[in-house]
Amino acid sequence: MELVFSDSARKELESLPEEMVAHFLKHLEKMQENPPRKHMKYGIPCHVEKVTKQARIVFNIEEGHIYILHCFGSHKEYERWYGSYR
Repeated sequence: MELVFSDSARKELESLPEEMVAHFLKHLEKMQENPPRKHMKYGIPCHVEKVTKQARIVFNIEEGHIYILHCFGSHKEYERWYGSYR
């Protein structure tokens, strides 16, 4: 599957420390081979994947593409975004 990054995901990934970016890239490679299917709750039309204990990737899967919407480096950022849907 092909990865397609949104502008916000690209900016978020670039702003992370180099060590964290390596974790994200390794995880994205795994997602290309075997995409996870964990869907978010509360009717949010996205999927979420844990990268580390704190970091998350928010994405959608459509027609052979994985659309990366956000790359959160901390759980606090993720919860702020997630809380906006409640």
